Order: sequence, then C-alpha cells, then structure tokens
Amino acid sequence: MPLLLVVVAATVLVSDQLVKNWVVANLPEGESVPVIGEFLQWHFVRNPGAAFSIASGQTWIFTILSAVVVGVIVWQIRRLRSIPWALFLGLLLGGVLGNLTDRLTREPGFPEGHVVDFIFTPWMMPAIYNIADIGIVSGMILFVLITIFGLKIEGGREKRGADADAPEADDADASAADDERADGGTP
Repeated sequence: MPLLLVVVAATVLVSDQLVKNWVVANLPEGESVPVIGEFLQWHFVRNPGAAFSIASGQTWIFTILSAVVVGVIVWQIRRLRSIPWALFLGLLLGGVLGNLTDRLTREPGFPEGHVVDFIFTPWMMPAIYNIADIGIVSGMILFVLITIFGLKIEGGREKRGADADAPEADDADASAADDERADGGTP
C-alpha cells in the first residue's frame, strides 16, 4: 500500500508542476483563455493565500501547515494497509506537495511564494484552481467515503452498532462456558 500512496502522490505532484510551468511560460497572466467555451477556461493567477485567496499575505502560515500535513502523512505510512486510505493519502500528499513547492520556489520567494492557479470553471464555482487543488479536494471526498464506510487505515472495517457488540457477547459466552467447566458442568 505505501507504494500506491507514493505513485499517486508523485503523479499528482509531477503533473501539477509540469502544467504550472507550462502555464507560467505560455499563458498571459490575468486573462481568460477559452478551452471549451464558458465551460472550461484557463485563467492564470498567482495566489498569495489559500482557497479563494483567503489570508493573502499569510503564505508562511500555509507553508508551515503544509509541512505539518506532509509529516503526518509520512508518519502514517507505517500503519497503511488499505487501498482506499493509500489513495486518499496519496492524493492529499501530492496536492499538498504541489502547492508547497510553489510556496517554496515561486515568486516572491521562499517561503512566501504564490501558488499558480489556472483552471476556471465559472459554471461550477467562482474559484480558480490547479491540479494540486483537485488532488486535495478529491482526496477529501474519498476521506468522507472512507469515514462513512468505516474503513480503517490498517485494513478492514470498524465495527459499529450491533456488530460492535457481537465480540463482547462472544466473550461473555466464552466466560460463561469457562465458569461452567470450572464448576464441573458441561458448557
């Protein structure tokens, strides 16, 4: 499973950075370029904040938060035995590393670089985003599903409701049988 996480994260990170480099080299900043009419447009902007340019000028905070997220994901790799969790963590890691790379290497410089955003879908939301953001949002949607279905990072499912009580009942039955044997009775 750790290999799947690494492959997913690397795919998101590399595609994000390659496309961002193409955007910076080829697209006019601040102008919309129709790709599929109004449905999909390229609109190159440099984002100094988070989603919707929230907290512009506080980029260093997002740099620290991103580094913490990367550290937590790397720490969790040792427990990873689940394909859905590997996909979730890989998408999240790749997306976070993509935007963190911008914050560390792009203008105005380390650690306050602006994130390159360029995908504009006005019919869906008024935000302009990038491939790293798609990885993060897709990962979080997968996380919600993982939580709903009770999938554990170590593999398998969490026991809930009547299923959670079943092992306790089995333990109680086993204890009763042990007590009967100790008293010389039959289980």
